[in-house]
Amino acid sequence: MPHNLLDLDLDKLTAWFAELGEKPFRARQVFRWMHQSGVSDFAQMTDIAKSLREKLLAAATVSAPAIRHAHVSSDGTRKWLFDVGVANGIETVFIPEDDRGTLCISSQVGCALECTFCSTGRQGFNRNLSVAEIIGQLWVAHHSLKHEPNRTPTGNDAGEISERPVSNVVMMGMGEPLANFDNVVSALNIMLDDHAYGLSRRRVTVSTSGIVPAMDRLAERCPVALAVSLHAPTDALRDTLVPINRKYPLAELMAACRRYLVHAPRDFITFEYVLLAGVNDTPVHARQLVECVRDVPCKLNLIPFNPFPDSGYDKPRVDAQRAFREILQDAGLIVTTRKTRGDDIDAACGQLAGRVADKSGRVMKRMHKEAA
Repeated sequence: MPHNLLDLDLDKLTAWFAELGEKPFRARQVFRWMHQSGVSDFAQMTDIAKSLREKLLAAATVSAPAIRHAHVSSDGTRKWLFDVGVANGIETVFIPEDDRGTLCISSQVGCALECTFCSTGRQGFNRNLSVAEIIGQLWVAHHSLKHEPNRTPTGNDAGEISERPVSNVVMMGMGEPLANFDNVVSALNIMLDDHAYGLSRRRVTVSTSGIVPAMDRLAERCPVALAVSLHAPTDALRDTLVPINRKYPLAELMAACRRYLVHAPRDFITFEYVLLAGVNDTPVHARQLVECVRDVPCKLNLIPFNPFPDSGYDKPRVDAQRAFREILQDAGLIVTTRKTRGDDIDAACGQLAGRVADKSGRVMKRMHKEAA
């Protein structure tokens, strides 16, 4: 079977080229053609020797996941459903803003962590994505958006074609990135490589629900900006909402955050906090949250819950959101409230579901429980 070169970061591609008897600069050439120019046809790589192109045609391919559906929201947000085989699909979202274009990338087909308020988690889990399937989401978005007029101003005249439509990447799509550690790190290396997308470490964010040992490994291997899905200020509540907390409770998680900051490109951790009406959005919860994060330099990103069918949760009232935020700000914390984007195409935070051929048995167990 041909080797998919999107699976290889530059070091691995160079090693593979050495096996073909080719020099390192040839690997860099092909790497730039793939990622900077979006070329998947070796015949179009015109500055590469014909003999090498023939080798590549026989032994390799450049294959990103196929697009099953593409949707555009009324606010300009875009969502792609990618086909990753055997009735599985993953979703990727692009959010255009005045000063940036952010791509939200998936790392797994489904998710095994079972956070109770997340649509992805309710779909069960099938498998980890390959490097090609992860970086392929950026490859498709970057090169398809690159040739379209901007839909929002980015500092240039409206309508001008942007050379870098994707300026920020967040690993916040389907799945837990740190549960697919090696493939995610290889994909991050490609995102950061100047021969590929050349993104700044400050503009690439990995979100985790709190797999502590993998947080430490990421700090050593590929420190990028870190976001932690917190969602509760006490172990008792977080054990219910984010079950991984039973293995890595808040004290261990906060200690890991402090360790990560020694290596991080930013001097703060972003804590994501989905506000669930009557569950974690009261003034008592806000004051508990202040105490929970007090010793970690951080920014809190409040996310009003985005409803999906049969979730069992409701969006918090506007006055409850305001009161919660004011308590945090009065305590001296930096707080933002995430603006809901793309909810008319189910592209908002927590709504990504894709298509998951569940191997975990979770969906069937839930159906039996609800029927009982």
